[in-house]
Amino acid sequence: MISYEKTDVGVRRRVNQDSVFSSDNQIGKLPNLYIVADGMGGELAGDYASAKCVEILVDEIKNSTEYETVRIFERAIQIANNRIYSESKTDPTKAGMGTTLVLATVFDGHLYVANVGDSRLYVATSSKLKQVTKDHSVVAELVRTGELDENDAKFDKRKNMITRAIGAEESIVADYFDVEITGDEHILICSDGLTNMVDDQEIFDIITSDDTIANRANKLVSTANAHGGKDNITVVIIESLG
Repeated sequence: MISYEKTDVGVRRRVNQDSVFSSDNQIGKLPNLYIVADGMGGELAGDYASAKCVEILVDEIKNSTEYETVRIFERAIQIANNRIYSESKTDPTKAGMGTTLVLATVFDGHLYVANVGDSRLYVATSSKLKQVTKDHSVVAELVRTGELDENDAKFDKRKNMITRAIGAEESIVADYFDVEITGDEHILICSDGLTNMVDDQEIFDIITSDDTIANRANKLVSTANAHGGKDNITVVIIESLG
């Protein structure tokens, strides 16, 4: 696999609360590992929560004694949640902190994904863009139940209200996905600083273009900023070397 990561503070924010990790090389028993986390809970607490979450996840996965991918992910996520939640309760400067999470690895024709919150993972083929993860947000859940139209959801004031986050509650339930891939796909992990500023068609056009992987990642970020850059923006593009 080959990947390229890019994170940017955006136009409106002073602090980047996003954290990112990408490795095309083995981490523990996994042949590669990709993580995006978007912190919340005030500038310092959100920044800390996302960075701490990524640090714990990488360390736990590196040293995991589990053999099944979902179990490796699940144990690492639970440990990260426990530590961040505990710290938020004992340190007043970090009260209410938490972070979204998308965690992924690719091998043997499968893309394994875990997510908490509203950061996203997409898979693009030559003909379409598919969102694999499901947003854990008030608006997304209203859309899923049919109480809110998708077009109205784009402008709903509750758009950034998430219903799950690492560290926000004593226990956490992540969603897990197993996607069969051929190796010709473009995989994108991103924070909502991208998806709130750039629509799916633009994302598709950029990541499936003939440009280099670095230029495409940079173009996603610059496009989000050109559209207002209201939040921090983080992207990881992942592709097969073949």
